[in-house]
Amino acid sequence: MAKSAEIARALLTAAREGPAVASCTVMGATAGVEVSLGAKMLVYAERELGGIGGGALESAVADFARSAIPKHLVQTCAFTPEGEFVEGRRAIEAAEAIVEVLVEVVEPAATLLVVGGGHVGLAVGQLGAMLGMEVAIIDDREDYANEDRFPYEANVICGDFGEELERFPITANTFIVLVSRGHKVDELALRSVAERGAGYVGMIGSKRRTRTVLQHLAEEGLDREALDRVFTPIGLDIGAETPEEIAVSVLGEIILVRRGGGAQPMSEHGRLLASARR
Repeated sequence: MAKSAEIARALLTAAREGPAVASCTVMGATAGVEVSLGAKMLVYAERELGGIGGGALESAVADFARSAIPKHLVQTCAFTPEGEFVEGRRAIEAAEAIVEVLVEVVEPAATLLVVGGGHVGLAVGQLGAMLGMEVAIIDDREDYANEDRFPYEANVICGDFGEELERFPITANTFIVLVSRGHKVDELALRSVAERGAGYVGMIGSKRRTRTVLQHLAEEGLDREALDRVFTPIGLDIGAETPEEIAVSVLGEIILVRRGGGAQPMSEHGRLLASARR
């Protein structure tokens, strides 16, 4: 069994440099259930470290945790001692015995790469920073790419878009927002990033303008499947108008991609209101 210090070191490594790991901690259990409160297991894509008691329960938690990694989940889950996942308050209350397990994916902070340092890029970066993302801003104009312009911590890069994007490290944990000053720059930027496996690529603009950009790149031979994964027009349909509202729309879509969900109001009244406005 892994020692606490070994687990702590593994969590620190995951948070700093990866790979992502799902930390599973026993938070509570029905009286009489033989499980140790605070027991912890780390679940990687292909192995586990530590344990929460073995048996069907541990196996079920590991399976759930492994599926949680690509979703970046943080969730308190309920299982029976026999390993059955129990969902919903009524089902949990009706169960004879329950073990509560906190499943939390630990990984390096997501990178938000904003191409364009204008008003929208400024707002998108600020909201991303508030959400704990590592923000990088690229623009080729010094007036729009200088540290004094950004009232939050960001890696501000001033230089040629093509050159800077080619050297920027992009992974599945990179979320790219193209909000530059025009479709020519967006097309250049998309050409540089579309096929590099980012977790999200979104491009601002009208359907007509963005369709033209995608068509040009397809004609150049860029991978059609990669182009089909571009989120454009960008953001959730919430009627956003101001740069700050557009930022909420864009980051809402990024959260949807990272965490999953239905992108619908959670209240019945909200769903009815949204439906009536379509």
